[in-house]
Amino acid sequence: MTKATKRVQRTKAISYDVAEHLRTPDEMAAYLDAWLEEAPDDPSGIARALGDVARAKGMSQVAKDAGLSRESLYRALSAEGNPSFATVLKVAKALGVRFHAQATSSGV
Repeated sequence: MTKATKRVQRTKAISYDVAEHLRTPDEMAAYLDAWLEEAPDDPSGIARALGDVARAKGMSQVAKDAGLSRESLYRALSAEGNPSFATVLKVAKALGVRFHAQATSSGV
């Protein structure tokens, strides 16, 4: 074979689902904390992160604990979702996590 006809070996990609790797409440809380720290201005990303943790815990159980239907929870925590703050708080409570405030270094 010449260099021009040399076959390129393709890399096989596998799908990655972060929810499969969130096993403990501490891992779940650290994951959410990282999103809040790294992307505080990305509400849809933070909602998706809540969705990842909800899937790790079991979406049906989280929906039940939050008093929401499973379908509405999936919709609210999807990439296109825009959950209300009340929904975010209900989901956080159902997940066993809570948010806390911390002053920024700039005070703004």
